[in-house]
Amino acid sequence: MGYVEAPPEWRGTTVQVCGLWPFAAGSGTPAVGVPLGRSLTGGGTLCCDPISWFQRAKLILNPSEFVLGKPGLGKSTIVRRQALGLAGYGVNPVVFGDLKPDYADLIRALGGQVIELGRGRGYLNVLDPGESKAAAARLPEAARRSLLADAHGRRLNAVASLITVLRGAPPADREETILNAALKLLDDRFVGVPVLADLLKVIQEAPDELRAVALDRGDVARYREITETLESSLIGLLGDGRLGEMFSRPTSEPMRRDSPVCFDVSAIDDGESSLQAAALLACWSYGFGAISVAQALADAGLEPRRNYFVILDELWRVLRAGRGLVDRVDALTRLNRQRGVGMAMITHTMSDLLALPAEEDRMKAKGFVERAGMVITGGLPAAEMPQLNSVVPMTMAEQRMIEDWSTPPSWDSTRGEEAPPPGLGNFMIKVGGRPGIPVHVDLTPAELDVNNTNRRW
Repeated sequence: MGYVEAPPEWRGTTVQVCGLWPFAAGSGTPAVGVPLGRSLTGGGTLCCDPISWFQRAKLILNPSEFVLGKPGLGKSTIVRRQALGLAGYGVNPVVFGDLKPDYADLIRALGGQVIELGRGRGYLNVLDPGESKAAAARLPEAARRSLLADAHGRRLNAVASLITVLRGAPPADREETILNAALKLLDDRFVGVPVLADLLKVIQEAPDELRAVALDRGDVARYREITETLESSLIGLLGDGRLGEMFSRPTSEPMRRDSPVCFDVSAIDDGESSLQAAALLACWSYGFGAISVAQALADAGLEPRRNYFVILDELWRVLRAGRGLVDRVDALTRLNRQRGVGMAMITHTMSDLLALPAEEDRMKAKGFVERAGMVITGGLPAAEMPQLNSVVPMTMAEQRMIEDWSTPPSWDSTRGEEAPPPGLGNFMIKVGGRPGIPVHVDLTPAELDVNNTNRRW
């Protein structure tokens, strides 16, 4: 015959199909974790999420994933599916900065906490230690010192990050030393929770401890000259600069540790890229600090053990906001395995990471992808393949498939609108040098409403 019709295929359990040997075959895709969809090659159900593959299946060495893909093809949707499934397993999804918002509806549907931030909507005090001090008082001496030191380091990193966004360059070493000493003085002398205005006041008062680390040689005029630029930057964070007053007041709503959480920063306009980047950094620092408190209390047996699925979306906005911010993000994200935290980092393309002006920043940003336990990529243009292939080895067939998914949608003349993009819901899951698993994600009726990111239309 010139044409042989393909035989029909059915799926069943080993109990059901054992009598059909030798005409039965295994699916070849992992079945541990959140059900994502059907494999595009074998039709088998694929279950995949970074925490299950790390903790139970032992398929990856690091509970993290890096998600790439052109806009509109479903990057946020596949992460929402994982967040929803992990919530069913008892893992709290936390979204540290939702710009669109893509995740707020899901978190509300899960009964979680949505914290709104932005001009006139809510405030986040980067000097707020959260529950660190109260939790530290309940811990043994060694654990108390460790938690307080962690809280101090995060606040210092947060202030330095905001200054970096404001200036477009990191603060000098001497300025960071002055900030470090000023924060310690503030903790010793201030009653309550300080704000940035209190930090500025400590620096302006020129106490002996700060003059010593500033090396003013006993000349207060020299001290004023050394700290002038630092004071100017802090004043810019108090409401008079382009970052507004979002970080200058007490935190409007503390983060809960026992439920899903979303920091909704969608009120910040896309034209305010500096404020968006600053808000994301502040949310990341504050959120990871709350997780540190939860883990310290669990280690001491004072609270039940909780695991978190942290979603860091729009990573490129932060990395492009100023030189040196890659180091800040790197410091925040490197310890996810030790802290019982799974993580999803999301951006559009490898070019977003490699377009940074400084070579050392580009290499560190590339390391985010290299260190991820798995890489999930949707449709990407052909120009992205060499850069992606240098980090995640891919066969020519896998590359062609990813390129095909980036094809623009055709025009449906009968309905007078665009047809769905060819790559909508299609993803390639890569773990190291293993063959990729192409999968298609279909939404269930229960998910359609929380995945409507065009609600305003």
